[in-house]
Amino acid sequence: MIMKINKEGHNIILLSLCLGAIIGVASILFLPSWLAWIIDILVVFDILFIVSFFREPQRPYVSDPSIVYAPADGKVVVIEEVEEKEYLGAKCLQVSVFMSITNVHVNWYPVSGTVEYFRYHPGKFFVAWHPKSSEENERTTTVVNTGKHRILFRQIAGLVARRIVSYAKVGEPAVQNEKFGFIKFGSRVDLLLPPDAEILVNLNDKVTGSQTPIARLK
Repeated sequence: MIMKINKEGHNIILLSLCLGAIIGVASILFLPSWLAWIIDILVVFDILFIVSFFREPQRPYVSDPSIVYAPADGKVVVIEEVEEKEYLGAKCLQVSVFMSITNVHVNWYPVSGTVEYFRYHPGKFFVAWHPKSSEENERTTTVVNTGKHRILFRQIAGLVARRIVSYAKVGEPAVQNEKFGFIKFGSRVDLLLPPDAEILVNLNDKVTGSQTPIARLK
């Protein structure tokens, strides 16, 4: 599988390389050799971890207008009926995918259509599986109108995440399984679906963004 580095990580990786080089040189010049080796090894592992975090896999393109695909890599942590109050004002089926710090953190459009609504919400930083995180954490809300359904999804910051990036703009097209954003360092994505949607996953299932069918629309 082809892998590249997401553009959101370019500056962070460059900064990490510069700091790593400074620490490495300083440790060699001013510390005992055995301690310098330990520090240099830790610096290398830290840089490799950061590079790994911003990896962006190139996956086979799949598309099906009747299917809602996983918007992120991770584990299904919520499947429940909720009352969506921000925009839809209706009962929905919520499916939430939690991304650990080791998951790919690219986000993909789960359906195709037109971006009808977008809003960024500043907020708190509860752990991403906390029940209040969907309403009180830093998050974005996006609604895509498919022509038959309105599909709402939220990027939610977690305890570690402090930067949500979304490329969605109202009035612009959303293309199923193309990138729409990135969340840095641990988080979750909520999908709000029509109440008659057929859920195709179970709690604790591991899903692959842009590849795993989450639900079938009626």
